[in-house]
Amino acid sequence: MTDGQARDGQAGEVQVGDVQVGDVQGGGVRVNGVQGYDPRTGEPVGAPVPEASDVEVDALARAGAAAFPSWAALPAAERASVLDAVADALDASSSALVEVADAETALGVPRLTTELKRTTNQLRLFGEVLREGSYVEATLDSANPDIIPPRPVLRRMLRPLGTVGVFSASNFPFAFSVAGGDTASALASGCTVVVKAHPSHPRTSHETARIVESVVPAGVFGIVHGQQAGVALVEHPAIKAVGFTGSTAGGRALFDLANSRPDPIPFYGELGSVNPTVVLPDAAAARPEGFAAEFVGSLTLGVGQFCTNPGLLFAPADLVPALADAVTAAVGGPMLNERMCDSYRSGTEGLASSGLAELVARGTASGEGWSVEPRLFQVSLETFAENLEKLTEEHFGPAGVVVTYTDPADLEAVLPRLPGTLTGTVHAAESEHDEAGRVAEALRPVVGRLIFNGWPTGVAVAWGMHHGGPWPATTSPLHTSVGATSIRRWLAPVSYQSWPDGLLPAELRDGNPLGIPRRVDGVLGVH
Repeated sequence: MTDGQARDGQAGEVQVGDVQVGDVQGGGVRVNGVQGYDPRTGEPVGAPVPEASDVEVDALARAGAAAFPSWAALPAAERASVLDAVADALDASSSALVEVADAETALGVPRLTTELKRTTNQLRLFGEVLREGSYVEATLDSANPDIIPPRPVLRRMLRPLGTVGVFSASNFPFAFSVAGGDTASALASGCTVVVKAHPSHPRTSHETARIVESVVPAGVFGIVHGQQAGVALVEHPAIKAVGFTGSTAGGRALFDLANSRPDPIPFYGELGSVNPTVVLPDAAAARPEGFAAEFVGSLTLGVGQFCTNPGLLFAPADLVPALADAVTAAVGGPMLNERMCDSYRSGTEGLASSGLAELVARGTASGEGWSVEPRLFQVSLETFAENLEKLTEEHFGPAGVVVTYTDPADLEAVLPRLPGTLTGTVHAAESEHDEAGRVAEALRPVVGRLIFNGWPTGVAVAWGMHHGGPWPATTSPLHTSVGATSIRRWLAPVSYQSWPDGLLPAELRDGNPLGIPRRVDGVLGVH
């Protein structure tokens, strides 16, 4: 996403989207605090949630720092039990949470019910990660005085950073929000957490936080609302790292803020992504209508408000009529907030009037509140390659650009020039496997996840998932924000040299009392 666009309503100079006291928000109503709105009508829903003052941010950050030593020292199995208890408490309140979230997001009860279950399963996954134990990367080297340089007894593991800040996303009010993946992985690591709630669902965030706070020890978890609270959180000296999901503009502003501190801290941002999909000729010809229906289903899922929305499709020109028919038949829906709606409309209208791409199809809007219609654009590969920066701007919502090609070999010089992205997808018939391999290799340097004959929407919470990618997809392509290894963001290595066994963490002691996987003198095993 480029500056000026609003993937999540978080944009501008360290502007993360919250309304300030006295500001006009959403439907034009003056509010004191952060007001939720019903995207179906544009009208306020529920009472405003008070913004946190700098004093309140300071108190929560200090409370987190005070609680950190005991939380980090808690045996991993006991932290796992706390995460399980949080998951159970959220599940027990599912109906009430979903009702509030639907009123503030218009995402629908079925989608939100599934998302909340994903969230609680994610918490339980990190309980399993803690019990399994390999996440600490325990490494033991025996002394060897006969090599050059001589080696002392060395024992190394990952330890939690401290208190961390987490910025919630707009488009997943549960799974990437207050009790979502960033919070779950940070708590699992032994870090304490202060969450910055997203203004698109303040009551949902408040109620979710209330449940989490009722389970975890005092000071381990806190939440703040408001634009200035987010700035103060990033700047606070007790905060040792920050996780963020949102727009490129908002994320870049906070990234710069984190790095301009007297003590710069890691900033793990998941930002903009166009998620290119390549369909090779035989795959396209085999079932054009079926492929088009699947593409549009993925493109418009959740009104296109997915970070993995397949917004860029490379396809033979013969496929465009089927794609256009599928988009024309598609119905949009309300965007999560007014700024996102306005950004989608202005961005796609700007593309239509740019002279670079042809608007070949438009669906219908539902007519509700901040509703938008699906749109499909077409451009030749030659024009795309000449105007790549402009034509790879993310239009967050149900819009796609089809880049038509004649020879798949021509793609191999263009795909590596794409901006960093979360996913890259290749559709190929069995006869095209060799070409599919070459296309995948061209995509590989710019993507975090390669998909074959599938769709990028839907991100499994698993050990093998990588949800990341080069800039601007993320600020740190080494790390993922989904899956078991996302815990790595909140940990740093410490080596213990020549320490007595009784003074070492249990993970590094002789005899492996916890029974976890460890690397001993270069050999990985449970020893």
